[in-house]
Amino acid sequence: MKVSFPLVTGAMMLAVGAFAARAQEVQSQTVEIISKQLNEARNDILPETGGSIYRITKDDITDLPLGAATPFNSLLLQAPGVVQDSFGQVHVRGEHANLQYRINGVIIPESISGFGQTLDSRFFSDVNLLTGALPAEYGYRTAGIVDIHTKSGALDPGGTAGILGGSYKTVNPFFQYGGTSGKVDYYITGQYLYNQIGIENPTSSYNPIHDNTNQVKGFAYASYLLNDTSRISLMMGSALSYFEIPNTPSQTPQFSLDGGPTPTPFESANLNEKQREATNYGALAFQGKTGGWDYQVAFFSRYTQTYFTPDPSGGDLIFNGVSSTVYQSGYANGLQGDGACRLNDTNTLRTGFTFSAERAVANTTSQAFPTDPSGNQVPGAGPLTIVDNHSKTGYLSGVYVQDEWRPTQVLTINYGVRFDSLDAYVNEHQWSPRIGMVYELSPRTTVHAAYARYFTPPPLELVAPTDIALFANTTNAPEVTTDSPVKSERANYYDVGVNTSPVPGWTVGLDAYYKHSQNVLDEGQFGAAVIFEPFNYAKGYAAGVELTNSYRKGPFGAYLNIAWAQAEGTNINSAQFNFGADELKYIATHYIYLDHNQTWTASGGMSYLFGKTTVTGDFLFGSGLRQDSASGVPNGDTVGAYTTVNLGAFRTLNLGAGLGDVRGRIALINVFDRTYLLRSGSGVGVGAPQYGLRRAFFVEISKAFK
Repeated sequence: MKVSFPLVTGAMMLAVGAFAARAQEVQSQTVEIISKQLNEARNDILPETGGSIYRITKDDITDLPLGAATPFNSLLLQAPGVVQDSFGQVHVRGEHANLQYRINGVIIPESISGFGQTLDSRFFSDVNLLTGALPAEYGYRTAGIVDIHTKSGALDPGGTAGILGGSYKTVNPFFQYGGTSGKVDYYITGQYLYNQIGIENPTSSYNPIHDNTNQVKGFAYASYLLNDTSRISLMMGSALSYFEIPNTPSQTPQFSLDGGPTPTPFESANLNEKQREATNYGALAFQGKTGGWDYQVAFFSRYTQTYFTPDPSGGDLIFNGVSSTVYQSGYANGLQGDGACRLNDTNTLRTGFTFSAERAVANTTSQAFPTDPSGNQVPGAGPLTIVDNHSKTGYLSGVYVQDEWRPTQVLTINYGVRFDSLDAYVNEHQWSPRIGMVYELSPRTTVHAAYARYFTPPPLELVAPTDIALFANTTNAPEVTTDSPVKSERANYYDVGVNTSPVPGWTVGLDAYYKHSQNVLDEGQFGAAVIFEPFNYAKGYAAGVELTNSYRKGPFGAYLNIAWAQAEGTNINSAQFNFGADELKYIATHYIYLDHNQTWTASGGMSYLFGKTTVTGDFLFGSGLRQDSASGVPNGDTVGAYTTVNLGAFRTLNLGAGLGDVRGRIALINVFDRTYLLRSGSGVGVGAPQYGLRRAFFVEISKAFK
């Protein structure tokens, strides 16, 4: 029998191709297995003993009405004790901001306060929110640790492209893709967003005036396996956002541009204030194992910038007596190391360090009218130009050591200490002991209790001083001329709770906490720019109770969280020039509610799979943030309670004709079109009214590909 050479060659090529494909498949499976093992080892370096943990999985995100298109702040609102505020801010357990973000175990310094969401929920594999009395490895920002684990090509291979559109002329195309190539694991995602409600509406109308936004976000992750126990990984992210500042019509002019006898006419609906925000961040990490130690060492970097431009025709001057162009930036670089060593069957030693240096720049060019001794605008005088520029390099460092001790099979005790040092506008340091325990009452029930001493530095990028003397005898002169430096908050924190699973699939948790602080850090919006500035209360406390419920069985899932909180402070002892004299006098001798305190907060939701269609819904309840009372007590009243309900549904459809499977999703936000206030415009450090989002309808179509 004669066999032709081409036939033999073809058969050999097919065999080689099949072998290569199988080899690639085996290698991809090997990369996946090792990646999972290294992820578990990395997570074990940073324990969660003693604090309270709320976990949001990839499936939980998918089951929200908007799915992965859910803004990051709205995603966190599903957790207990997280309070909704304006400009996309959230507050955890009665604290303003003070959240630390970690991506794959690496600290990412926060960006300058604003309303752009730097992080995109689409690249999250899962998110854990750690609160309470935390172990010693967590420092600086301690109201909550937002621990993000990203998707990867090894664990989430393939890609998705799609577009979301709907109310307020929303257009939101997006894509993501991940895979492996040899020992390289990679993942990338990006999106663009345009809509006409970039910031909360200052009026109760459905359509805000002058509120367009354009936003671009991207994230990339890559890792290389050096061997079975070590890898090097790189992640980079970027967010660029442009906002129009929304207007309130029919405001009354107060000043004359040329110093004339009557205010200059101007329709406030035509104001044209804008703000640009940009944040870039990245980290290069090496993870390995040697001599019994699991460790990760990472270099991280973040650049953040905010640029506010006032109305170019002088509208800010006419209404406020001041018009400011504000530029703020912060460039931070740092090094972080964490390691864990199992000493014996009952003890695991953990230790680590952080060091970061940040260069903060705050440049402000203002115009204001000169005033006479009575504080009135000088007749015939136009605006003065005042330049107030500052910059500062600050250093933040910390070290910790702790032991996880298991004296019995049902008891775990984690005790340790950390030391932190700040060298910036103030020089401060502190030793902070920590101890936490978890006791297993039964296979279904555990209790935990913990104590932590906290040291919270003010955010360097926000604390540049103002040269008050420059504004003397102008329409921007403060009533109070004291400007004490903003200091670090020091606190004692106590936390106790219980978690149980009464029946399979149902988990219930009850947690209580109390925090007593010196130099309580808070933030307020004091100028026209939507940039927050920190200040301190000399003393304060926060206390609360949280109840959590979650249930998942088969096609049905549900959760319900209820939280009660109270946070108060007294005696503002820094940045006093931002406040009125009467306000400072009252607060100096009275405890007042902090402006971000909300007494009752509740969140809940459910989802059910009907055949191939998942129907989902959630709700959010708030008893209302603070506002001044009718009698003038600072933060003595609330803006009123509200409840919003959201519904959604999604399924995969086979469209045939070469299109194949396509996933479709619909979402109805604020189903009952509830009009509600987040802020009324009064209160300590509150700049303007903001209303929550009215009813909105969205449709998303996406296509998966390999």
